[in-house]
Amino acid sequence: MTHAMIFEAVRTRRGKGKTGGSLHEVTPVWLASRPLVALAERNRLDTAAVEEVVMGCVGPVGEQGGNIGRIAVLAADWHQSVPALSIDRACGSGLEAVAFAAGKVMSGQ
Repeated sequence: MTHAMIFEAVRTRRGKGKTGGSLHEVTPVWLASRPLVALAERNRLDTAAVEEVVMGCVGPVGEQGGNIGRIAVLAADWHQSVPALSIDRACGSGLEAVAFAAGKVMSGQ
């Protein structure tokens, strides 16, 4: 069995989407791309070597209604060949994304 190990973790800020809130002016795509930018910078990552991005997104509606994981990859200026997918499991989206990615690694996908 192949093991999956987490070497680095980054998450977005959290906030209530209300007028006048601290994240009111921030777009979902910009917010989703920031952890990818941080991962690449912190690790001097050759993004072309990344096989896939799996991103959790609670309530994918409006601007984040498409595949926000893939759009975030492009907005973070990662290599255009990197595929991505988004998972919506309500409050467990981030955890489900980690479990899904780990399962793919452990199964050899």
